[in-house]
Amino acid sequence: MNYSKEFEEVFEKVRGIICENFGTEESDITLATSLFDDLDADSLDLVDLVSAIEYEFDIEATDDAVEKINTVEDVVNCVMDFMQEK
Repeated sequence: MNYSKEFEEVFEKVRGIICENFGTEESDITLATSLFDDLDADSLDLVDLVSAIEYEFDIEATDDAVEKINTVEDVVNCVMDFMQEK
C-alpha cells in the first residue's frame, strides 16, 4: 500500500515508542502487528503506550479512540486523526 510521507513519519515514531515500551526490535514491528496478540500487551501497557504517544505528538487521545486500537496501524491512524484536529 502507498502511504503518505506524513503517515510514514508517524509510523516510524510510533514504532520507536513501541520498541522502547515493549523491548522489541524495529524489524519486528509492522503496521499489522497486534498490540495484544503479537506483543502481549495488557490494558496497563496500552495506557503507558498512549501516554508516551500523546507526549511525543502533543495530542490528547479520547477514550473512544483508544478503545478501537488493536494494531500498530490503528495507533498511527489515531495519531494522524488527532494531529489533523489540532
